[in-house]
Amino acid sequence: MTTSSQIASPYDRFLAPRLEARVPGFGRYRDELDDFHTWVLTEVDAQANATDRDAPPRLETYDREGQVVNRIVLNAPYEAQHREVYRRGIVGRPYREGAPHLLSFALGYLLSQADISLHCPVTLTGAVAYVLGHHAPAALRERYLPDVARMDGHAKTGGTWATELHGGSDVGATTTEARPQGEHYTLHGLKWFTSNANSGLALATARPTGAPPGSAGLGLYLVPSHLEDGRVNHYRVRRLKDKLGTRGLPTGEIDLLGAHAVEVAPPPEGFRLMMEALTYSRVHNAVGAAGAQRRALSEALAWATRRRAFGHAIVRYPMVQATLVEQQVRWRAGTLLAFEAALALDEALHDPARRTWLRLSTALAKYLTAEEAVSAARGTLELIGGNGYTSDYPAARLLRDAQVLTVWEGPANVQALELLRLLAPRYGGFEVYEARVQAILAALHESLDDLRMSLTARLAGDRQALAVTTASPEQGQRYARQLLHRLATSLAFALLTEDAAREEGRGDPTSAAAARVYQELLTPPAFGEENWTARQLLLDDLMREVPGAD
Repeated sequence: MTTSSQIASPYDRFLAPRLEARVPGFGRYRDELDDFHTWVLTEVDAQANATDRDAPPRLETYDREGQVVNRIVLNAPYEAQHREVYRRGIVGRPYREGAPHLLSFALGYLLSQADISLHCPVTLTGAVAYVLGHHAPAALRERYLPDVARMDGHAKTGGTWATELHGGSDVGATTTEARPQGEHYTLHGLKWFTSNANSGLALATARPTGAPPGSAGLGLYLVPSHLEDGRVNHYRVRRLKDKLGTRGLPTGEIDLLGAHAVEVAPPPEGFRLMMEALTYSRVHNAVGAAGAQRRALSEALAWATRRRAFGHAIVRYPMVQATLVEQQVRWRAGTLLAFEAALALDEALHDPARRTWLRLSTALAKYLTAEEAVSAARGTLELIGGNGYTSDYPAARLLRDAQVLTVWEGPANVQALELLRLLAPRYGGFEVYEARVQAILAALHESLDDLRMSLTARLAGDRQALAVTTASPEQGQRYARQLLHRLATSLAFALLTEDAAREEGRGDPTSAAAARVYQELLTPPAFGEENWTARQLLLDDLMREVPGAD
């Protein structure tokens, strides 16, 4: 099992200098990120393994006197770490101290390396805080934001209640009704999949009485777990879901039985604001998936350098080396892509013209990083073999937990539909995408002409794929997911190429090697003509994380 000593300091020797290069002054957070990473890979990881095996949450609907309590009981270590992660400011720092949201996303990237079940509530709480802090009316912001931004260990955590049994991702099909009651509303309906079901404040979509059908008729409401007098709000957790993974996270079905709620936004703004919450949580999903890739790579490397077969550590064997190098390259690509979206969120808060890039990069990052996290976890389990399939090692838990990242906050088809919307003339998404790639091309040095040629050809193929996809509505529905995959991988390649140009000036050839290997993964060369020089550079770089490995 990997320990913190097996992960190179600082908190991430690949990510840290790149964030510090993009955001002046971000280096001031390095020490606390180091400390957070150590906590995550020791105490949090131990808790996550124990919770997964032996101590999942349980539901107490009634107390011993028969009164409804809606109490979800968590094991003590999980509960303590749940409080601690907020005390460390993973949600509160941007609101209480003016830190960039990038800090929250960097902490989420680290947290997910040990416990996605703990990262999910952070994601949802961050989404609620984001709506309250940047989009809600001033009175609501002043009343409720301090509750979720607290850093004393007593923050109220958040939830986003949109999914219903009949609708799934079709939020516009919401049947939950919002009935006016003086200055507040009561909500009536069933929310079918509510992660962090014991949240203190939840954002819920509902249709006010008499509002039109579809997403235009939806309002957004804030639902506290308890009323002002301390009584439990009028909803019931019907049951907790028995899930494939994230077993430490309580996910429930919630009957809204006239639940007291405060209007955040009336129709038609309710749906738009819920999408703002989802944008924030999708960025967290992407950085969390990149973190899962990092953990999978760390486990694979630790196993390969310790496991001996036929007289040698298995890292000496070419097939194992190929697995490690491919995981390393895909993790680099996923991390750059995820943090492109994370950086765009802070940029969009200061410059609304960046909102299309935020939404586009988020859709691409959310899709690709989730897919790659599952692939990386599966590859690590296969490398470890039978031991990896047992609960004695974290690989099996990582694979089960990573799978949810493809589902949370909208699966691939939903991201593809988002992409189609952004490609419409109203948003000009492809023009924004092309401008980003062209800027990367313009900054490349002559020594990277091979990458310039490959990226130029890739962009030409992107244009052709766009033309096919947008030729008609039918073509859009048929090819949207394929276009999503193509643009996501193209952008990842472009970002690796940009990184190659940046790092070449610092005398580091590994970034160019990573870009060249990734290009070969996208467009395989003739059999036997792979760039083994680039792969050896990457393997040597990876082995620096394991001092003394033979």
